[in-house]
Amino acid sequence: MSLTCGLVVANIYYNQPLLGEIGRSFGVAESQASLVATITQVGYTLCMLLVVPLGDKLERKRLILIMQLGAALCMAAAAWAPSFGVLLGASLLIGVCSAVPQLLLPMAAHLAPDEDRGRIVGQIMSGLLVGILLSRTVSGYVGAHLGWRTMFGGGAAAMVLLGAVLAWRLPTDRPNFTGSYASLMTSLLTLTRQLPLLRRSALIGGTMFAGFSVFWTTLVFLLEGAPYHYHSDVAGFFGLIGACGALAAPLAGKTADTRGPDFAIRIGIGLAVLAYGIMFLGSSYIAALVVGVILLDVGVQATHISNQSRIFSLIPEARSRLNTVYMTAYFIGGAVGSLVGGWAWTHGRWPGVCAAGLGFVALAFLASRMYGRSSAEKQVA
Repeated sequence: MSLTCGLVVANIYYNQPLLGEIGRSFGVAESQASLVATITQVGYTLCMLLVVPLGDKLERKRLILIMQLGAALCMAAAAWAPSFGVLLGASLLIGVCSAVPQLLLPMAAHLAPDEDRGRIVGQIMSGLLVGILLSRTVSGYVGAHLGWRTMFGGGAAAMVLLGAVLAWRLPTDRPNFTGSYASLMTSLLTLTRQLPLLRRSALIGGTMFAGFSVFWTTLVFLLEGAPYHYHSDVAGFFGLIGACGALAAPLAGKTADTRGPDFAIRIGIGLAVLAYGIMFLGSSYIAALVVGVILLDVGVQATHISNQSRIFSLIPEARSRLNTVYMTAYFIGGAVGSLVGGWAWTHGRWPGVCAAGLGFVALAFLASRMYGRSSAEKQVA
């Protein structure tokens, strides 16, 4: 499950270190090139909302294999894309077909004992986070030496091989929901309305991931310009540095089990604030970027794991739908962060990017301290 999460989620992030090369390939501005990252996350969010809830109704293995095949075809289409418009369309569908990890996480939570759920979800998330971060390292290197189309083609081949392994090894998982698709979707609204803790977690997660996406969408533009003049392989190397965040995932889950999710979330938000404070210096000092990347990734993942551990404990038979509500908000935040990041870079360069990222983290802090706190605490009690 951990390996699958890492390889599939990488599809969404291969494009980020390649945005500069993609823009030059099609003759579009940096702000337009950043739309590739945005539209991919929009597709992922649409799948989260419309398809992932089916994990509570349909047999998960079959659904996962169908999505794997779709991901392979869409990655191949992106590698072939003759125009920027075709690439945008393929990127949207790549996002749609790459939500497999959000079907696997509820399965892992279902298999885990209550007292270890946070730790086990954290272990599965380690694979997811390694995929998110190392995808940038791999794609940056491949893009610099073989071209961005080769990266998408290689991703398509990886999806075919992974689909074969999943068909062989992934166990079947029987659903619990017996109603219609319409009633399944309606239940998303019911769960959101009835569970203030779910709403609060979704708001915190979405704003934190927006702050995360602001940085990663624009990093390549900073590194390719003055004073650095690096290529995409160096931008991708920052993903390897940020993989330190993956090491924090099991620890964050264990902390959520022992000290409570709110404690781990406070630590995560504090680290993200510190990260952006340091990265204001990143336009002149590469060391500030390195330290900031580590702190930001650890902080964002600590809040994310704690949020997921908390929502999975609410209604066991509805974990796919709970995850849908949370992750839809999460990736809406990511898409907004990518869009705002491109705008902030165009109008404020790196100081504007840091201010935008810090603004989203501040919203997460306000949500954690003020939004629905009393009702959420009553719900836990």
